[in-house]
Amino acid sequence: MPIYFDNAATSWPKPPAVRAALDEYFSDAGGNPGRSGHQMSIAAARLVENSREALAQMFNAEDPSRIVFTHNATHALNLVIYGLVRPGDHVVTTSMEHNSVMRPLRHLETTGVYVTIVPCRPDGTLDVSRLNDAIRPGTRLVVTTHGSNVVGTLMPIEAIAALARDRNINYLVDASQTAGAISIDVQKTGIDLMAFSGHKGLVGPTGTGGLYIRDGVMLSPLLRGGTGSDSAHETQPQFLPDMLESGTLNVAGIAGLGAGVRYLQEIGIEAVTEHGRKLVSKFVAGLHEIPGINVYGPTDVSKQCGVVSFNISDAVPSEVGLLLDEHFGIMARTGLHCAPAAHHTIGTFPAGTVRFSFSWFNTLAEIETSLEALGKIAGWACKNEVKTWMA
Repeated sequence: MPIYFDNAATSWPKPPAVRAALDEYFSDAGGNPGRSGHQMSIAAARLVENSREALAQMFNAEDPSRIVFTHNATHALNLVIYGLVRPGDHVVTTSMEHNSVMRPLRHLETTGVYVTIVPCRPDGTLDVSRLNDAIRPGTRLVVTTHGSNVVGTLMPIEAIAALARDRNINYLVDASQTAGAISIDVQKTGIDLMAFSGHKGLVGPTGTGGLYIRDGVMLSPLLRGGTGSDSAHETQPQFLPDMLESGTLNVAGIAGLGAGVRYLQEIGIEAVTEHGRKLVSKFVAGLHEIPGINVYGPTDVSKQCGVVSFNISDAVPSEVGLLLDEHFGIMARTGLHCAPAAHHTIGTFPAGTVRFSFSWFNTLAEIETSLEALGKIAGWACKNEVKTWMA
């Protein structure tokens, strides 16, 4: 049985309930939600709304209609960035962001938007006072990750939200790595907008994600088209979620996502978080005992989600990843993880790192097995035998 430690890319395995929800859609509810009044269309719409309500409950959103379904977290982030920011506006972000934030902002810079990137510490942590100093008249948006996809560092989103609220600035959180793995209460934290992936911590299918939008925040649609509502008019509906959900939704994927959310709710997010911390704690402690391994990120697992990055001296990350896969059946991700700014911050650009990322389905026994494998690889690297074992 392979050991899968690439859950930051997409979670595996999926719960049986997720697969069952896909089967239910294709067998019993294969219509197009909101487009017709027949029973299969109504059944499809019910699946979508059940999933929307489950997500609203998980995040404590004030109204399920404030949850908008998207193709993925990248889509959700783009909905906000392009739907809120205009030429002449100023955006503040951090040096630990994924390219799903950086690339839209870099593009908007060419249109007259001003961007300030606040440097984080080498362990990925943020000095909130530096972010405060970066805010100026004309700052329209603050956007940060919640948990780094490179080293797992958690941002103090509640403190950032309070700062943004005091300055009357919208705050967007990228919860791609934390939704489903760490409890998020959007009302308690005071965040305005939150993008999330459906296929990572929420254990749903790929092609799913979403966006929470606080009441009072208005976005310009990224897409305009059929919504199944208000069909008599050729202008886009002005109410949520329809305003931002043009075109036929991935109903099968959304049904699976809803099943994943309900599965996690039955376990309890606190239990999922605690399990993740046990895995990270054991893994990081074991890495520190292996000569030649450098570990990046925070030293306090309470400030980290289930993502750990490391390197082995005298071994290229891609070589380590190949050895793990071919010799030990351990799957991880290597390289820059679509976050070059983060790797500049932690000092691992351009080679990147080896990244292990955990889920509810990983075990302490798998951690022990992986540490044994990494000990062998580190030994090979010390003796300059890595390429021999790759041959």
